[in-house]
Amino acid sequence: MTPSNTIQSTINYIKKELAELYHARETESMAYILLEYVLNYSKSQIQLNRSENISDDDFKQIASYTHELKTSKPIQYILGETEFYDLTFKVNKHTLIPRPETEELVHAIINENRQEGLHILDIGTGSGCIPISLAKNLKNAHVTSADISAEAIEKAKENAKLNQVDVHFFHRDILNWKNVDWDNFDIIVSNPPYVTEAEKSKMEKNVLDYEPHTALFVTDHDPLIFYRTISEMALLHLKKGGKLYFEINESLANEMAALLEQKGFNSIRLRSDINGKNRMISAIKPQ
Repeated sequence: MTPSNTIQSTINYIKKELAELYHARETESMAYILLEYVLNYSKSQIQLNRSENISDDDFKQIASYTHELKTSKPIQYILGETEFYDLTFKVNKHTLIPRPETEELVHAIINENRQEGLHILDIGTGSGCIPISLAKNLKNAHVTSADISAEAIEKAKENAKLNQVDVHFFHRDILNWKNVDWDNFDIIVSNPPYVTEAEKSKMEKNVLDYEPHTALFVTDHDPLIFYRTISEMALLHLKKGGKLYFEINESLANEMAALLEQKGFNSIRLRSDINGKNRMISAIKPQ
């Protein structure tokens, strides 16, 4: 007779299986995520019911997911979803996994722009985490989002429906923005590719092997290509007094501030993330 697996013994199993690949805090976090997903329990329910037995089928499913985690595949891609700004987003190999600093950027935009009916453009849709979160939290906002990846847009459309918001998605290459008609906007936001080729060697295997490189990397000789292009586009398509928000590479923070100043933007503000790193910047188009 096969011994029963309790919630606690399953947590121990996951942590032991992953111990050689991940830090203890990461293995515990993954254990809770897997149990929440498979058992449909909250974290507090898991903590309160550690001695509860789980079914053989549920344990087999958890063991299968744990085996995939040992290949360095991100847990978000294994489960096909992740949480962002208290919303659920489906993800796949065509979409980046949303990061905490992107949540901080979204939070700043929401806190600083409480007017109703804002016209917002997000450039670089990915999973749709930025435009969908803004549409969900800013009253009567008109949100548009563009991406070069048709596959990413399809996933973002699925996420907009899942989170019950209306976002207008367009398949566009921002580097060729002059070939397309654009509206005028109160806010333009982007988290474009910003990791240089030289930085690849410092990146984790789970990012390099699984996340879409077109959404991550830029050349060493022109790392600000997307920022420069979007800034030029914003000078024409932001309304007077409109705001520009970027997530940035912390190593290029000063260069970003200089670029926006050179383009003629006002109120340029470098913004630190929770770890004190310059990961965001904002600016205002002159009146």
